[in-house]
Amino acid sequence: MTHNPIRPWRDISRRRSRRINVGSVAVGGDAPISVQTMTNTPTTDVAATVAQIQACADAGADIVRVSCPDEESTRSLREIVRESPVPIVADIHFHYRRAIEAAEAGAACLRINPGNIGKPERVREVIQAARDHGCSMRIGVNAGSLEKHLLEKYGEPCPDAMVESGLFHIRLLEENDFHEFKISVKASDVFLAAAAYQQLAEATDAPIHLGITEAGGMLGGTVKSAIGLGNLLWMGIGDTIRISLSADPVEEVRVGFEILKALGLRHRGVNIISCPSCARQGFDVIKTVEILEKRLEHIKTPMSLSIIGCVVNGPGEALMTDVGFTGGGAGSGMVYLAGKQAHKLDNARMVDHIVELVEQRAAAIESAAEAAPGQAAE
Repeated sequence: MTHNPIRPWRDISRRRSRRINVGSVAVGGDAPISVQTMTNTPTTDVAATVAQIQACADAGADIVRVSCPDEESTRSLREIVRESPVPIVADIHFHYRRAIEAAEAGAACLRINPGNIGKPERVREVIQAARDHGCSMRIGVNAGSLEKHLLEKYGEPCPDAMVESGLFHIRLLEENDFHEFKISVKASDVFLAAAAYQQLAEATDAPIHLGITEAGGMLGGTVKSAIGLGNLLWMGIGDTIRISLSADPVEEVRVGFEILKALGLRHRGVNIISCPSCARQGFDVIKTVEILEKRLEHIKTPMSLSIIGCVVNGPGEALMTDVGFTGGGAGSGMVYLAGKQAHKLDNARMVDHIVELVEQRAAAIESAAEAAPGQAAE
């Protein structure tokens, strides 16, 4: 954690929800907001799927979802679960047997709409399989696949229709005395999703899975997700998130953490504060930050780093970060440690030296944490 204190005006009061478990990951209650993603490899390609899960876990993913559209996929799921470093959610649509097979294969959670499963006895079979194998469930309502009778009733996807669908599915589970579930009401429209989530948050104490579905490509999807999820999280709504991008799932994880870090809800890795650069810059800020982001990807310890091109804002930003570098003149700048001037540094040595300082700082924080378990490291 950075050395500067958290200000009271930055506090977010989270909605009270009940707590469930997705394998080893707690969701809801006072548990940290977890970050999820979903594989896009064929589930039957076990090696490729496991490799993608590992890459996502390395980026910080707490939970990963895997689609199980057919029996061959649920057969593969058993080995995937066995090799995965994080809990696996099985994505199920329509066929109740796939849900049962996924539970038997060791899935930590089933993403499902109970109403799509069919007859009440089939719903009961799925619930029993989840109960027998320690599975939780996620009710996944989506504006693009609402029930026909709700579209006829409301005329179009709208918050009322989405929440009515979600509450109907909740009743199916609760009538069978199953309460280990979370729920989402996703839409690609930011306004629709945000309104539905706000309404849902008032209607149930179930943990809420946030997402702007089909948000788009890397840039557009990131912006839409940051606006929609950012506002909901700021309101205290949300217990687990998935950023839906037409991009590498690892990028979904990174964007998810950046949103949570910006709101002070999760702290993982290096938070780089950098200027957009201008004619005053004493070094190439944009290129330097791009290189540092890559060089510091392996750092998981929460830390702040300021990279500012000149002395207008550089010293002030450095006062509030763990490590800082401010551009000066004549090919050199000033290094700051814990908000204080430390030493001058040639621009040519800047990147390697900053990486070294960050790694040293991370090691010191980890050592302090091991020496005083249960206490936040300075």
